Amino acid sequence: MRLKLPAFCIGVFWLQQQPSLPDAAWLWALPLVLTPFLLPHFERAWPRQVRMLAVLASCAVLGFAWAGWRAQARMADALPPAWEGVDVRVVGVVAGLPDRDAHGERFDFRVEKLLTAGAQIPARIRLSWPAPEWIAAQIPQRIEAGERWQFTVRLKRPHGTANPDGFDYEAWLLQKGIRATGYVREKGGAMKLGESGHPLDLVQRLRERIRDGIGLALAGHPQAGVITALAVGDQNAIPHANWRVYNRTGTSHLMSISGLHITLFAALVGGFVYALWRRVPALVLRLPARRAALLCGWLAALAYTLLAGFQIPAQRTLFMLTVLVAGLWLQREPRPASLLLLALAIVLLLDPWAVLAPGFWLSFGALAAMMWAVQGLQGAAGKITAWMRTQAAVTIALAPALLLLFHQVSLVSPLANALAIPVVSMGVVPLALAGALVPPLLQPAAWLMQGVEALLQWLSAFDWAAWALPASPPWALALALPGVAWMLMPGLPRRWLGGFMCLPLLFPAVATPAPGSFEAEVLDVGQGTAILVRTAGHALLYDAGPALGDNNAGEQIVLPRLRALGIARLDSLVLTHDDLDHTGGAAAVMRDMEPRWLLASLPAGHALLARPHRQCLRGQRWQWDGVDFEMLNPTPYAYAQSGRSDNDKSCVLKISRGAQSLLLTADAERIGELEMTERVADKLPATVLVAGHHGSRTSSITEFVSAVQPRHVVFTMGRKNRYGHPHADVLRRFAEAGAVMHRSDRHGWLRLRFAENGVSVERWREQRKRYWQQPVVE
Repeated sequence: MRLKLPAFCIGVFWLQQQPSLPDAAWLWALPLVLTPFLLPHFERAWPRQVRMLAVLASCAVLGFAWAGWRAQARMADALPPAWEGVDVRVVGVVAGLPDRDAHGERFDFRVEKLLTAGAQIPARIRLSWPAPEWIAAQIPQRIEAGERWQFTVRLKRPHGTANPDGFDYEAWLLQKGIRATGYVREKGGAMKLGESGHPLDLVQRLRERIRDGIGLALAGHPQAGVITALAVGDQNAIPHANWRVYNRTGTSHLMSISGLHITLFAALVGGFVYALWRRVPALVLRLPARRAALLCGWLAALAYTLLAGFQIPAQRTLFMLTVLVAGLWLQREPRPASLLLLALAIVLLLDPWAVLAPGFWLSFGALAAMMWAVQGLQGAAGKITAWMRTQAAVTIALAPALLLLFHQVSLVSPLANALAIPVVSMGVVPLALAGALVPPLLQPAAWLMQGVEALLQWLSAFDWAAWALPASPPWALALALPGVAWMLMPGLPRRWLGGFMCLPLLFPAVATPAPGSFEAEVLDVGQGTAILVRTAGHALLYDAGPALGDNNAGEQIVLPRLRALGIARLDSLVLTHDDLDHTGGAAAVMRDMEPRWLLASLPAGHALLARPHRQCLRGQRWQWDGVDFEMLNPTPYAYAQSGRSDNDKSCVLKISRGAQSLLLTADAERIGELEMTERVADKLPATVLVAGHHGSRTSSITEFVSAVQPRHVVFTMGRKNRYGHPHADVLRRFAEAGAVMHRSDRHGWLRLRFAENGVSVERWREQRKRYWQQPVVE
């Protein structure tokens, strides 16, 4: 069983890596073909090793088929293209906790009825309800979890940014069963129809009331969001600045409802019940105190798991506790490893897409590491020593996964967790849950959390608190995993030798362009621009992407990519003009990457110009590693013209090497383009052009396109954006010019490699295809 369950899980994981789903007929036939290998007569006919391999292969194929069946059903619940962007009247229930901010409300919606004749939409959708334009501050609460509403909505199929080392929003939606996103139309007349009586909706309503109660009791307290997250699993309540501290100290798992919190809470409830039950003889005669404690502890774990929103760490713990309680109830104590594997299989049976979530690997990996480490702590000198050694073992065990997923690992994690876990799990969490019933107890919980936060901020402030490393090849990870197991294996001599197997992961080779060549990565940041240009020894970032609600593309997309490439510091940052879709991520990039120099056309006094900088000016030139850089616009008089738009002050940069060149025009419009065709027309021809203003009709005028004569043109914009970019006239001009067109909304991240023999283009959605992604339409 210990090998069969992992084989099943490998099959599930294998299915999630497929570019397209296998035919349903094959999925049904596979288990039938493999059934004979699982029958008793097969065991007598073949040698033991052959039998074992055949059985494991059969289990893996069963996992593959199971995940495939589930995926076929979920993908079938799709939004037809004909119903994208069309008004549809629906009735349904608000499923889960709504998120609220100054921009409006976002929530999952379970569709119960369609009022528009002939409409076809998925059963579960994600909606935003924009705040009315006249509201400048936090909007009033309009909806609550579990309420039934009638809306008029406009929907589109799931789509997110697509980058190496980036968050896969489409996979996240698939895991949650959300097959369309959209917004509520104010003109459609939203109407509340009552409340749902479904038990799960009642739980969601309870979660929201607890969240609201915590917000009221701790109004204005800096730890109100953390207390909310620990009580009801609403991690969106925690400010993004806090997450940065938790990531650098390796304590992010503590700020959600983790398995550790649930286990300790169940133990506290069970211990309390046991202490009281055994003192009442009448109760003991009906049910032994030990069984009563087990039952009440399990019920406490179930209640806390439901409050957590049934997240993966909570699921894993509940399933393990269920098996453990059942075994103890029947006077049979299961082995810890068997518990973990059984919980793993149950999670994937219920949710085959769990393997797509980093939390799945970190949650099960951390518990497996603790079990492994505890085996070697028998007779360890003191509880404190054993506790510190356990935290160190977990840090070492999770390092490969953290480096693979996030390209950094916290060096202060063992100390931070050793100090924070007892306070948070045994102090803050019980007080937060008790505070849901007795609100005055929320204040001590917040005070305790404030002390933990101060400690974590102090640890995270060290420059060496987190070690960032470039992305490693898959073979380095495959080598490091047995190396880590060797280092942690109890009783094995010379365990330090396992560290040598981790060296390729810790010190990977960093690929850079050859001297005399350069490459540009056009990051997919949605409706905005962020382009990384690298030479053999230098890196320049041209804009930093948009602000994304209360987050930004710099934090979510640009920085992860820079770390994956091994870039610890930028040589230059160019902020082309004062638009949030170009500068929204700049503050985060400047904080972490500390560019050696800053070029910008931002107005004087702009918050991003607090550090030394230079204005972009035509005629600025420099050379890196045999590659020429030249600024073609704006001119000094452009800054002096009060009526000139920010777009026409955009920093226009040309990068050249021999016959190959790249022209970056930001949001330059008609005036800027005419200036360049009149004054620097001889410098405009380029192999690749990034179209101005995302393909707006106000840019890429006929004269400019004729002067540039690009062989490739790149459009950076969001799918089905409200501006209608790229405009049909612009597409026609480039088509007539014979340019090959690349679009971030269809192709995702792009890498352009410039060498003497030409330009090669890589497109992420074609390079890393998954079955849940929409097909690229040319």
